[in-house]
Amino acid sequence: MTPARAPYLGTRQVLLVTYDLRTPGRDYKTFYEVLKQQGAWWHYITSSWLIATSKSVQDVYNALGQHLSQQDFILVVPVHKPALGYLPKDAWDWINTNVPI
Repeated sequence: MTPARAPYLGTRQVLLVTYDLRTPGRDYKTFYEVLKQQGAWWHYITSSWLIATSKSVQDVYNALGQHLSQQDFILVVPVHKPALGYLPKDAWDWINTNVPI
């Protein structure tokens, strides 16, 4: 999957949104559209997005949760440094620019 990025907005926090969409045949197009509207984002790992936003965890969850079924799972949590992992350079550039200490 090709990473996609939106520009840095100078927002107050970064949230990790990770999910397991488990409803066969369900159209999740609106879920992804709403996800991209939550703030500046970075996406490289399947089913995991980093969102730089001024919205609260609850706001993001509420916006996304209405597009899921009871069979689906979602987790929205704040991200802070330090962060470790095996990612490409452009991922670390985005993280180092957007994720607070």
